[in-house]
Amino acid sequence: QVQLVESGGGLMQPGGSLRLSCAASGSIFSIYSMGWYRQAPGKERELVAIITSGGSTNYADSVKGRFTISRDNAKNTVYLQTNRLKPDDTAVYYCNATDPSNRHYLFDSWGQGTQVTVSS
Repeated sequence: QVQLVESGGGLMQPGGSLRLSCAASGSIFSIYSMGWYRQAPGKERELVAIITSGGSTNYADSVKGRFTISRDNAKNTVYLQTNRLKPDDTAVYYCNATDPSNRHYLFDSWGQGTQVTVSS
């Protein structure tokens, strides 16, 4: 089982940027498609971005054009660059291996997440 550790969150004003990181343990990281998820208070967890093992990406409509997912297989790390942040982006952000065919997460064990708060 891969262990996941998210970092990089914080408090930002609307329009700001943050770069989130997710470090994964295990030598088989590179074979997985990886997704970034977020969960806002009172809402269900949602998938916002996915990157395949080959580097193809896909985004939720709510973040398209503002967020960019990338990965560094040598570092077992996946990133989420968040730009032009909005108050609606406020949530705890998580990463997980993800099946690109059904967009469902693969590991039942989640990391602790990283809090992103967008407020003036």
